[in-house]
Amino acid sequence: MSFVIPHRIYNNTFLLSADRCIFWEEEKILILSDLHLGKTGHFRKAGIAIPQAVFKEDMQRLVSQLQSFKPRQVIIIGDMFHSESNKEHEFFLKWRQDFASLPIHLVKGNHDILKKEWYALADITIHTCELLIGDFVFVHDVVDCTVPDHGYIFSGHIHPAVTIRGLGKQSLSFPCFYFGMRYAVLPAFSKFTGTFTIEPKAGENVFALVKQTIISF
Repeated sequence: MSFVIPHRIYNNTFLLSADRCIFWEEEKILILSDLHLGKTGHFRKAGIAIPQAVFKEDMQRLVSQLQSFKPRQVIIIGDMFHSESNKEHEFFLKWRQDFASLPIHLVKGNHDILKKEWYALADITIHTCELLIGDFVFVHDVVDCTVPDHGYIFSGHIHPAVTIRGLGKQSLSFPCFYFGMRYAVLPAFSKFTGTFTIEPKAGENVFALVKQTIISF
């Protein structure tokens, strides 16, 4: 099992995984964002030789998290897929058969442009704006939330990163989990993504993903 660290919100425990996802203990739900499945295939179709091993590694990490946490369901906070259908999407459909009984909910992001028939074929429940469970809201981009006063918000979209500075003006940037007063932003589950550097303020919590560990700020 990958390195995990607990984080409490509204008396609920969320286990942050070094493999870029969150397990909600009370509800037994695995939460992740920005898988961008099919992105490497999209680049290859454009003539850019991105190896398929990148896609396979992401899928292997997902399987590992499912086997470790054994969730009752999965919530993906947008950008599960990157573009129109390609061979990697076909591979996902075969993978889905191995987890056919596992409910998957997708809060659609800006890259989730597949036809509704495809999502039905993959047995994925679609939420076009946000998903509400108890005191928590799940939305791809926090600025698109239509119920900002409902409770605590989980979002994705920006692929957050934090800069760690050392001696001699040296610095390194790492993907991170960000927890503000009203909302959280998850790191992109896919490693084949860019990042946006955030500047946390006092009272906010940031957890940097450094190799296979998590460093709390």
